[in-house]
Amino acid sequence: MAGPLVGYRVLDLSRILAGPWLGQLLSDLGAEVWKIERPGTGDDTRQWGPPFLKDGESNDTTESAYFLSANRGKHSICIDIATDEGSAIVRALAQQADIVIENYKVGDMARYGLDYESLRRLKPDTIYCSITGYGQTGPMKDAAGYDMAIQAIGGLMSITGESDDMPGGGPQKVGVPIVDILTGMYSATGVISALLHRERTGEGQHIDMALLDVQVSVLANQNMNYLTTGTPPKRSGNAHPNIVPYQVFKTMDGSFVLAVGNDQQFRKFCAAAGLTELAADIRFLTNTDRLHNRDLLIPLLDVHLATQTTHQWISVLEPVGVPCAPINRLDQVFAHPQVIHRELQINLPHSSGAISPLVGNPIKFSRTKIEYSKSPPLRGEDTEYVLKTVLKFDEAQIQRLNASRVVDTGTHPRRASPSRLE
Repeated sequence: MAGPLVGYRVLDLSRILAGPWLGQLLSDLGAEVWKIERPGTGDDTRQWGPPFLKDGESNDTTESAYFLSANRGKHSICIDIATDEGSAIVRALAQQADIVIENYKVGDMARYGLDYESLRRLKPDTIYCSITGYGQTGPMKDAAGYDMAIQAIGGLMSITGESDDMPGGGPQKVGVPIVDILTGMYSATGVISALLHRERTGEGQHIDMALLDVQVSVLANQNMNYLTTGTPPKRSGNAHPNIVPYQVFKTMDGSFVLAVGNDQQFRKFCAAAGLTELAADIRFLTNTDRLHNRDLLIPLLDVHLATQTTHQWISVLEPVGVPCAPINRLDQVFAHPQVIHRELQINLPHSSGAISPLVGNPIKFSRTKIEYSKSPPLRGEDTEYVLKTVLKFDEAQIQRLNASRVVDTGTHPRRASPSRLE
């Protein structure tokens, strides 16, 4: 049994990252995902390089690494939705789909008859997920939303980075577009929940997802630190606002993370690190004590931990159950035995002729194992295939649409892998 969503179809009208991340997740889970792209250019992220995928001779293809990260398993169909005929084709596809994803500005889809109300009249049980920066309602609903701007306005950058009085202090964004990614994941939860509701009632619905809503929601304990005290948290670098010691420490040859989560772990750490006197010090007995006396404890640990290498500390602390970790580069990550064992890197043949390295889905099912049937597509490589198999267009119709640039079939051969619905 491959994929719990096998048999469901998704019309993906999104681009960049949040919507495509949702579409890729649904594809991994077994759904058939039709990605609608602009003729001639496609998804904006196709041009977001270098780096680009390399062919067998280490030459660059035209496939950006950024695009590859969020579009595995999809079928690329190039249709100009700004034309009457193009939007009509997409509406026909929507009637064959279970789920529609879009991340256009509020109101844009109505111009093409592709908004929720228009599609609901054609297919009442449609599940329609809109992703925008600020949502479908409110004073900022018409503003464009980008991940870094949302990290700023939503408070994440106010708690990320070294404090202002430290070297290099000041606000920092997270190293990946985390709000886009988390919005895609929350959206997947919404879509799958809506599918369950439809199974019980036959009702479709509109899901309104906003990057800002997600950003504010995921501040978790920092939200509650503010709401329970009225004092906004400040940036504290790699130090934890509620747990001590829980941060990065320098060693003789680098740095490592020490993440002491409770008082028992602190006593284990002190014993293993040769700091037994600190475990008995009344200033550091409990986490509350250590929080109040952070400025006294951390300098003592800084001096002591700098006397050994990262490997020495990991080899001493890890066996006794003290949470700690080296700070790995990505080459070290993908060479790590645990990462290899969990099959987090996969390789799939790409339609360009290259082998595409990709990152596997982290969900491990006991029954409905995820299968990777298709690399991220070339632009428009599935246009002809989907129009023929789903909408039953004949060759003459497709040639006419291609000649008039309503669709773009490119010069790609028909893909080898069959549809999951065949």
